[in-house]
Amino acid sequence: MGQGRQRSGVPLPEQWGDLPGTASRQARVTAGAAAGRADVPRGAASPRTIGVVAPFLSGAFWGPVLIGIHEAAQRRGHRTLVLRGTPSEVQAPSLGGEQVDGWIVIIEFDGLAELARAGVPFITLGARPADIVCPAVLPDNHGGVRSAVLHLIEHGHRRIAFVGNFAAYDVRERRDAYKDALVEAGIPVDPDLIIPCDNNMYSGGRAVAPELLARLPGCTAAVFGTDKNALGMMSALKAAGVRLPEDFAIIGFDDVAEAQSADPPLSTVRQRFEMMGSAACELILTMIAGETFPAEGVRTANALIQRSSCGCNVIQNFLDARDEAPEEDAADAVARRMVELLILPRPLPPDTPPTDVWPAVTRVVDMYFSVLRGAAPAPAAELERAYRQAVDITPDLGALLATARLLGQLPERRRAPLDAAARRRVDDFLELARLAIARARLAAETQNVHQLGVLARTNYEVSFALLGGTQQEYRSLSWLETTTVVWGCLALWDDPAARAELVIAGAYSRDGGPVPPDGSRCRLEAFPPETMLPPSATDGTYSVFLLPIRSAQRDWGILALVGPTIVAMTGDEGTVAIWGTLLGAALERDALVASLSAQHADLQKAYAIERALSETVRELGWALIPLLPGVLLVPLIGMIDGGRAQQVLEKVAEGVSRHEALRVLLDLTGVPFVDAQVAHSLGMTSRAAAMLGARVYLVGVRPDIARSLADVDLGALATFSSLSAALRELAPAGGRSLKGRRGAR
Repeated sequence: MGQGRQRSGVPLPEQWGDLPGTASRQARVTAGAAAGRADVPRGAASPRTIGVVAPFLSGAFWGPVLIGIHEAAQRRGHRTLVLRGTPSEVQAPSLGGEQVDGWIVIIEFDGLAELARAGVPFITLGARPADIVCPAVLPDNHGGVRSAVLHLIEHGHRRIAFVGNFAAYDVRERRDAYKDALVEAGIPVDPDLIIPCDNNMYSGGRAVAPELLARLPGCTAAVFGTDKNALGMMSALKAAGVRLPEDFAIIGFDDVAEAQSADPPLSTVRQRFEMMGSAACELILTMIAGETFPAEGVRTANALIQRSSCGCNVIQNFLDARDEAPEEDAADAVARRMVELLILPRPLPPDTPPTDVWPAVTRVVDMYFSVLRGAAPAPAAELERAYRQAVDITPDLGALLATARLLGQLPERRRAPLDAAARRRVDDFLELARLAIARARLAAETQNVHQLGVLARTNYEVSFALLGGTQQEYRSLSWLETTTVVWGCLALWDDPAARAELVIAGAYSRDGGPVPPDGSRCRLEAFPPETMLPPSATDGTYSVFLLPIRSAQRDWGILALVGPTIVAMTGDEGTVAIWGTLLGAALERDALVASLSAQHADLQKAYAIERALSETVRELGWALIPLLPGVLLVPLIGMIDGGRAQQVLEKVAEGVSRHEALRVLLDLTGVPFVDAQVAHSLGMTSRAAAMLGARVYLVGVRPDIARSLADVDLGALATFSSLSAALRELAPAGGRSLKGRRGAR
């Protein structure tokens, strides 16, 4: 099996190619060929199941990647089984292993070695493991950062910093590309301008802002490993009075949604995460089929998106460019330029009609030229419908409004000035167009607000069902009714330590289709039961998601869900993780309640036994034991209430008189509790014995009992911690007492 691009089963775009690596060419070829060997195929046309292992299922990166994988698999008639966690956490390749034909592991690789030993085809996405050679799908980090650095150099910058979290594989690649680009431009690399931060988020950028500020004004620009680092830094720089981009220019990497709405809008290297997912799907399917594939994987393309933070005004530059299209092609040329405004900085391919991107664009252009020729104004509702399509292409208000500016500039650009009447008609049309843009954007925001409201209500209902409902309610998964999940199954480990077999605890089917019965068992490798999955999962329409359910104390089991993308199922990023957390908390709560109930039952049983013993002792009375000459021991057992305390007083008085005792030991070792009333009665006992010529000692007094005696007048009553301590102290006194009595006789 060769490793070239000839006869490859993967439709390789131009941006795909062999990746540089540290292993020798022959080692990479051998490893790639081994990874490409599939098990015995189920049939040339049979659907495959692609297993995806990802620590997160939603977010600016994870969500689009998973969508790309699923949509590519669906186009080919295959299925996706998505496991949330690392390979180790989800026991890949065991969990669902009987269904999965090949694995895509995203970024987190703990446990990857065990998956590699299983001999199932697998690739990684987003990063390359340090100690395992396998194909990987990665963005063109080098090309993206190179274009960013060279663009800043074109703006005249020479002291350019790089800021990023170098613990991340892709950020390390971007840092190396930054160094290479500086060398290419003949600029020395200054290590002092390479600034590490702790994470890829906003907080990472904000935290190292003081370090960057210390390098100003000598340093005039920076490339960031991620957009969120850049956005965090931007807020800190502006707070310090730095003007962007006048004093400092910034370019990020990723093109997250917040980049467009930042102040100023963030220039960035745009990654196409869906493309990464699609490329990964195509690559793993090629490996499963045993066909030729790139030994080290593929790179996906990215593009430099120029906005204001680097000093560019891309929209104005685009509008200033001359349009030399002949008059007969004017409408088509205008439509093409309007679409290109929406997709800047990418050009519209020459062979792609503008209507493929924005179907209603030609209608907008036709309405404009009709008004120009004197026709009645266009219907406002039709313009608004057209611009709602444009809002779906880009939410960038500047780009949307630029389409109206483009139309307004056409007469002068074509050297055909308008008379006053035509100018009024055009101005009225452009005002309608701007109003349509505003309404379309408002409609999109209103829809977002509505979705957030639905999300809030759904999350409340789900949270209430999981934390406020009964065990039957949350285990039955009936709370999924408020979501778009079509099928679900909760399975708990039969033995949490072994994690080899699952017991079905509850199941849900929106359409009443088959579900595994409660109490049935399923091996780890066969979960979820393939024969029970709904048709929308078996035909690849929807993905199957497996979510480990854990709490602080225990790994409980797996929740399987079938539905559209995570965001479509939950209404928001991260919500499905909240479901898992709440479900784990509910299971933990019920286990704790059951444990407390069992302990309460044990305590009630022990109390009943102790009470029966106390009653028996009361009925039998107390033993009065002449322990030594002149020393009387009175062992007390069980609870002492006021009545029993009075009996103790009477017994002690009787014993002192009968045995002529000088010392009385009240042994409290078997007494669980002494309150103030009982302690007062013991004090009375001590004083009564003193009147008969004897002294009372308390034996076996614990600290808690001693505290209860602290504020009670005990007279001459003293204490010993144990009976042995009392004997060591009183035995000599007992002997002297005996001799004294004999002498007296």
